[in-house]
Amino acid sequence: MNPVSNLPLFISLVEGADEQTKQRINKRAVMIAFIIVCTFVVLGKFIFQLFGITIPAFKITGGLLIFYVGFEKLQSKESYVKHSKTTNFDENIAVSPLAIPILAGPGTIVTAMNFVPDSSYIHIGIVMLIIGLMCLLTYITLSLSEIIVEKIGENVISVIGKIMGLIIAIIGTSMIIEGIKISFP
Repeated sequence: MNPVSNLPLFISLVEGADEQTKQRINKRAVMIAFIIVCTFVVLGKFIFQLFGITIPAFKITGGLLIFYVGFEKLQSKESYVKHSKTTNFDENIAVSPLAIPILAGPGTIVTAMNFVPDSSYIHIGIVMLIIGLMCLLTYITLSLSEIIVEKIGENVISVIGKIMGLIIAIIGTSMIIEGIKISFP
Protein backbone atom coordinates (compact mmCIF):
# COMPACT_ATOMS: atom_id res chain seq x y z
CA MET A 1 0.00 0.00 0.00
CA ASN A 2 1.98 2.93 -1.32
CA PRO A 3 0.16 6.25 -0.87
CA VAL A 4 2.62 8.30 -2.95
CA SER A 5 2.59 6.12 -6.05
CA ASN A 6 -1.22 6.02 -5.98
CA LEU A 7 -1.56 9.82 -6.03
CA PRO A 8 -1.71 10.30 -9.82
CA LEU A 9 -4.18 7.43 -10.17
CA PHE A 10 -6.42 8.82 -7.42
CA ILE A 11 -6.36 12.27 -9.00
CA SER A 12 -7.25 10.90 -12.42
CA LEU A 13 -10.12 8.82 -10.99
CA VAL A 14 -11.69 11.71 -9.06
CA GLU A 15 -11.13 14.28 -11.79
CA GLY A 16 -14.25 16.38 -12.17
CA ALA A 17 -15.61 15.63 -8.70
CA ASP A 18 -16.13 18.35 -6.12
CA GLU A 19 -13.97 18.40 -2.97
CA GLN A 20 -16.64 16.79 -0.73
CA THR A 21 -17.11 13.93 -3.18
CA LYS A 22 -13.35 13.39 -3.40
CA GLN A 23 -13.12 13.19 0.39
CA ARG A 24 -16.06 10.75 0.61
CA ILE A 25 -14.45 8.52 -2.02
CA ASN A 26 -11.08 8.70 -0.24
CA LYS A 27 -12.58 7.84 3.16
CA ARG A 28 -14.70 5.00 1.80
CA ALA A 29 -11.85 3.47 -0.24
CA VAL A 30 -9.40 3.54 2.68
CA MET A 31 -11.95 2.06 5.13
CA ILE A 32 -12.86 -0.75 2.73
CA ALA A 33 -9.18 -1.49 2.07
CA PHE A 34 -8.51 -1.63 5.83
CA ILE A 35 -11.41 -4.04 6.39
CA ILE A 36 -10.35 -6.29 3.50
CA VAL A 37 -6.69 -6.54 4.54
CA CYS A 38 -7.54 -7.07 8.23
CA THR A 39 -10.07 -9.76 7.31
CA PHE A 40 -7.37 -11.62 5.41
CA VAL A 41 -4.91 -11.14 8.29
CA VAL A 42 -7.36 -12.60 10.82
CA LEU A 43 -8.78 -15.38 8.63
CA GLY A 44 -5.49 -16.20 6.92
CA LYS A 45 -4.53 -18.61 9.71
CA PHE A 46 -7.83 -20.47 9.34
CA ILE A 47 -7.60 -20.48 5.54
CA PHE A 48 -4.19 -22.15 5.86
CA GLN A 49 -5.63 -24.86 8.08
CA LEU A 50 -8.82 -25.31 6.06
CA PHE A 51 -7.07 -25.76 2.73
CA GLY A 52 -3.86 -27.34 4.04
CA ILE A 53 -1.70 -24.52 2.71
CA THR A 54 1.92 -24.77 3.78
CA ILE A 55 4.08 -21.81 4.72
CA PRO A 56 6.70 -22.54 2.03
CA ALA A 57 4.01 -22.75 -0.69
CA PHE A 58 2.46 -19.53 0.56
CA LYS A 59 5.81 -17.73 0.67
CA ILE A 60 6.71 -18.84 -2.86
CA THR A 61 3.29 -18.00 -4.32
CA GLY A 62 3.09 -14.75 -2.37
CA GLY A 63 6.61 -13.89 -3.50
CA LEU A 64 5.62 -14.46 -7.12
CA LEU A 65 2.55 -12.25 -6.72
CA ILE A 66 4.49 -9.51 -4.97
CA PHE A 67 7.23 -9.70 -7.59
CA TYR A 68 4.58 -9.37 -10.31
CA VAL A 69 3.05 -6.29 -8.62
CA GLY A 70 6.51 -4.71 -8.32
CA PHE A 71 7.36 -5.59 -11.91
CA GLU A 72 4.09 -4.02 -13.10
CA LYS A 73 4.95 -0.81 -11.20
CA LEU A 74 8.30 -0.70 -13.02
CA GLN A 75 6.61 -0.88 -16.42
CA SER A 76 5.58 2.34 -18.15
CA LYS A 77 2.10 1.29 -19.18
CA GLU A 78 -1.11 3.28 -19.36
CA SER A 79 -3.50 2.55 -16.52
CA TYR A 80 -6.25 0.05 -17.31
CA VAL A 81 -8.67 2.16 -15.28
CA LYS A 82 -11.00 4.29 -17.35
CA HIS A 83 -13.16 7.04 -15.96
CA SER A 84 -15.87 8.87 -17.85
CA LYS A 85 -15.93 12.60 -17.37
CA THR A 86 -19.65 13.04 -16.82
CA THR A 87 -21.38 15.37 -14.43
CA ASN A 88 -23.02 12.41 -12.64
CA PHE A 89 -19.97 11.21 -10.75
CA ASP A 90 -19.91 7.51 -9.85
CA GLU A 91 -18.70 7.23 -6.24
CA ASN A 92 -18.50 3.43 -6.54
CA ILE A 93 -14.93 3.88 -7.77
CA ALA A 94 -14.16 3.97 -4.03
CA VAL A 95 -14.87 0.22 -3.93
CA SER A 96 -13.41 -0.73 -7.29
CA PRO A 97 -10.83 0.11 -8.50
CA LEU A 98 -9.60 2.18 -5.49
CA ALA A 99 -10.17 -0.12 -2.48
CA ILE A 100 -9.82 -3.28 -4.57
CA PRO A 101 -7.32 -3.80 -6.24
CA ILE A 102 -5.35 -0.55 -5.89
CA LEU A 103 -5.13 -0.13 -2.10
CA ALA A 104 -5.98 -3.68 -1.00
CA GLY A 105 -4.53 -5.52 -3.93
CA PRO A 106 -2.97 -8.96 -4.00
CA GLY A 107 0.45 -7.63 -3.02
CA THR A 108 -0.89 -5.85 0.07
CA ILE A 109 -3.03 -8.80 1.14
CA VAL A 110 -0.30 -11.40 0.58
CA THR A 111 2.30 -9.26 2.36
CA ALA A 112 0.03 -8.70 5.37
CA MET A 113 -0.88 -12.40 5.57
CA ASN A 114 2.78 -13.35 5.22
CA PHE A 115 3.53 -11.70 8.57
CA VAL A 116 0.96 -13.76 10.51
CA PRO A 117 0.74 -17.40 9.32
CA ASP A 118 1.76 -18.89 12.70
CA SER A 119 1.62 -15.82 14.92
CA SER A 120 0.09 -15.05 18.29
CA TYR A 121 -2.95 -12.81 18.58
CA ILE A 122 -0.73 -10.02 19.92
CA HIS A 123 1.41 -10.21 16.76
CA ILE A 124 -1.75 -10.22 14.60
CA GLY A 125 -2.95 -7.14 16.51
CA ILE A 126 0.36 -5.37 15.86
CA VAL A 127 0.13 -6.17 12.13
CA MET A 128 -3.45 -4.83 12.09
CA LEU A 129 -2.28 -1.69 13.89
CA ILE A 130 0.41 -1.19 11.23
CA ILE A 131 -2.19 -1.71 8.50
CA GLY A 132 -4.33 0.93 10.22
CA LEU A 133 -1.36 3.30 10.29
CA MET A 134 -0.72 2.72 6.57
CA CYS A 135 -4.40 3.35 5.84
CA LEU A 136 -4.28 6.58 7.87
CA LEU A 137 -1.18 7.71 5.95
CA THR A 138 -2.92 6.80 2.69
CA TYR A 139 -6.03 8.77 3.70
CA ILE A 140 -3.97 11.85 4.60
CA THR A 141 -1.89 11.59 1.42
CA LEU A 142 -4.92 11.21 -0.83
CA SER A 143 -6.68 14.06 1.01
CA LEU A 144 -3.73 16.30 0.17
CA SER A 145 -3.14 14.75 -3.27
CA GLU A 146 -3.59 17.84 -5.41
CA ILE A 147 -1.37 19.94 -3.14
CA ILE A 148 1.34 17.25 -3.04
CA VAL A 149 1.40 16.78 -6.82
CA GLU A 150 1.47 20.56 -7.29
CA LYS A 151 4.43 20.95 -4.90
CA ILE A 152 6.47 17.83 -5.78
CA GLY A 153 5.57 17.39 -9.43
CA GLU A 154 4.31 14.38 -11.34
CA ASN A 155 7.79 13.38 -12.52
CA VAL A 156 9.12 12.97 -8.97
CA ILE A 157 6.04 10.95 -7.99
CA SER A 158 6.58 8.76 -11.05
CA VAL A 159 10.24 8.15 -10.06
CA ILE A 160 9.19 7.30 -6.48
CA GLY A 161 6.63 4.86 -7.89
CA LYS A 162 9.32 3.15 -10.00
CA ILE A 163 11.72 2.88 -7.05
CA MET A 164 8.93 1.41 -4.90
CA GLY A 165 8.17 -1.05 -7.71
CA LEU A 166 11.79 -2.21 -7.65
CA ILE A 167 11.75 -2.57 -3.87
CA ILE A 168 8.47 -4.51 -4.01
CA ALA A 169 9.91 -6.84 -6.68
CA ILE A 170 12.99 -7.44 -4.50
CA ILE A 171 10.77 -8.24 -1.50
CA GLY A 172 8.92 -10.74 -3.69
CA THR A 173 12.18 -12.35 -4.78
CA SER A 174 13.30 -12.60 -1.13
CA MET A 175 10.03 -14.34 -0.22
CA ILE A 176 10.53 -16.86 -3.04
CA ILE A 177 14.09 -17.59 -1.89
CA GLU A 178 12.91 -17.96 1.73
CA GLY A 179 10.12 -20.34 0.66
CA ILE A 180 12.58 -22.48 -1.30
CA LYS A 181 15.03 -22.54 1.64
CA ILE A 182 12.24 -23.70 3.99
CA SER A 183 11.15 -26.37 1.48
CA PHE A 184 14.66 -27.71 0.97
CA PRO A 185 16.70 -27.10 4.17
